[in-house]
Amino acid sequence: MPEVSESERLLFGGALRYDMGWNQHRDAFLELDFRAMVTRLPGMLASSFRLARQADPRAARTVLIAETGRGAAQAVSLLAVNSVLGRLIGGGTIEDRLRGAAPALVAMAAVLLVGALLRAASTYATGRLEPKVERVATELYLERAAAVELAAIEDHAFHKLLDTAQYGAMSARRMIMYGTRVVNAVISLVTAAGVLTVLHPALLPLLLTMTLPSAWGALTNARRRYESFHTWVQHARAGHLIAGLLTEPEAAPEIRVHGVGPFLLRHFRAMSETAEAEQARLARLAARTGLIAAAWTGLATVATYATLGGLLLSGTMALSVAGTAVIAIRTGSASLDTLVLEINQLHEEALFVGDLQRLYVEAAERAIPVGGETLPEDPREIRFENVTFSYPGEATRPALDDVTLTLPLGRIVALVGENGSGKTTLVKLLAGLYKPDRGRILWDGVDAARADRHALAERIAMVAQDFKRWPFTARVNVAIGRSSVRLTEERLAASVAEAGAEDVVADLPRGLDTLLVRNFSGGHELSGGQWQRLGIARAAYRRGRILIVDEPTAALDARAELEVFEKIRALAGSGQTVVLITHRLASVRHADLVHVLEHGRLVESGTPDELLATGGVYAELYALQAEQFTAKLPTPKAG
Repeated sequence: MPEVSESERLLFGGALRYDMGWNQHRDAFLELDFRAMVTRLPGMLASSFRLARQADPRAARTVLIAETGRGAAQAVSLLAVNSVLGRLIGGGTIEDRLRGAAPALVAMAAVLLVGALLRAASTYATGRLEPKVERVATELYLERAAAVELAAIEDHAFHKLLDTAQYGAMSARRMIMYGTRVVNAVISLVTAAGVLTVLHPALLPLLLTMTLPSAWGALTNARRRYESFHTWVQHARAGHLIAGLLTEPEAAPEIRVHGVGPFLLRHFRAMSETAEAEQARLARLAARTGLIAAAWTGLATVATYATLGGLLLSGTMALSVAGTAVIAIRTGSASLDTLVLEINQLHEEALFVGDLQRLYVEAAERAIPVGGETLPEDPREIRFENVTFSYPGEATRPALDDVTLTLPLGRIVALVGENGSGKTTLVKLLAGLYKPDRGRILWDGVDAARADRHALAERIAMVAQDFKRWPFTARVNVAIGRSSVRLTEERLAASVAEAGAEDVVADLPRGLDTLLVRNFSGGHELSGGQWQRLGIARAAYRRGRILIVDEPTAALDARAELEVFEKIRALAGSGQTVVLITHRLASVRHADLVHVLEHGRLVESGTPDELLATGGVYAELYALQAEQFTAKLPTPKAG
């Protein structure tokens, strides 16, 4: 394996290789040998047919019938050739021999015509099937991936499976093509083998001996490629990441001002050269394997034709039969070569489809559960009882540590604390994005861990600090807050007004129909403050009973900040619960309740006035911020 490049160490902290030991493939997919290939052939063909039937049953039947018919036509053609040779080499005048061969020649022409028609039918049906199979497999991949818990998406091992499984849909498409070729080759091989067995029993094992070397070489190279792909998939993703940074709009200003382009290009080149070394290793091994297989095939071919010559010289075989045997050997050898190569390709694609199927299974196991206890229709409070939570894979202190607090509904509740205190983690648990490691989150006595998670999510609207800026129109960026309901202009207008985003929409070239991404023609980019307004409008459009706002004014100026908090107070006045996270403590003076977190623990609770009076953490942070506005600026020194 090529050694770790300096770029990997500097940019990513170490080697970007996956240890194949993390998943030993319980079904032994990596044990690629001839026996395993033949054993799994029926299952692989059945899997291909299931995919095809699911995508387009009619086209699947057409392909199966056409390929079976083509194989049968080849069998009839070979028998007709034998008849023609027998007539032509037999006794009698040329005219008599040609006249006797005429029916067989007509049969051959008819068979060739039928074969051409069947090939056209198969080609058309396969052309219909392949894109449909890829779409169905991709839809299942995306559907399962979108339905898993957030913790699964953030899990390293599961994300690796997402990386590899995404190639399964394209492999499923190619399995249709290889599957049809395998069916055709199997029927052709059976026909040729049957003819050779009838002509002389010694010819069949010699035919197999001619083809086994190519089977060994193909399977050996397939195993190497598959193992290499799994080992290097993270490295490849890192290379694509660097390349993408050079062209993405967000990085473009800094790349130009700080001259980052040459730095990224240098490391892209180093990463690419490391990957190229792996490809060179595979090519070297493939060349060596090919030479060994070719030498073996050459010896087997000489032995086969020497045996045929010996049978002729000894008078054991007639010349016409030998001619048919030569054609049968060539046909059988070509069919067996094709069969081995196509089964190998089918097997290799099946490995990646296997990754996709493993994703389906694991995603189902880690999916957000459906159903559960019913939440109270109009709860009075949500209570955290001794809640502890740690992010997977983090061995440091818990993000939340034995937190007990109450969120009264219909009020403004502020969560305050320094960075890393656990505020954002707490609201993610409130929204059902994570489950506590210990403790309970109760909605009037109903444990959220046993509740209907989808019903819980329906009650939540969130404006996260890093909310998604969807690369769609402004209309969709607002309405995606509740995409399950019919989009109406009235609801859109009301949501934009509630967020105070009328001026933002009015300034857009095409209003709500303006595309908000520069990468496409007609696209428009918003400022951070404008995006924040649309984010609040999105939450208003959702109309969740509980509105979670995480640093809602981080990108706004002072005047806009006051307006936004007025809107938030108005929402709470209408009965909506607002859970507010902000570092600007002056902005929470109208909160009904403030919870102060520090290092993942609850340290204070009360109204803003009560907390200022007690002189604790909240009062200290408030004083520090107030100092920045009241401290006198230093007097400039004279000239």
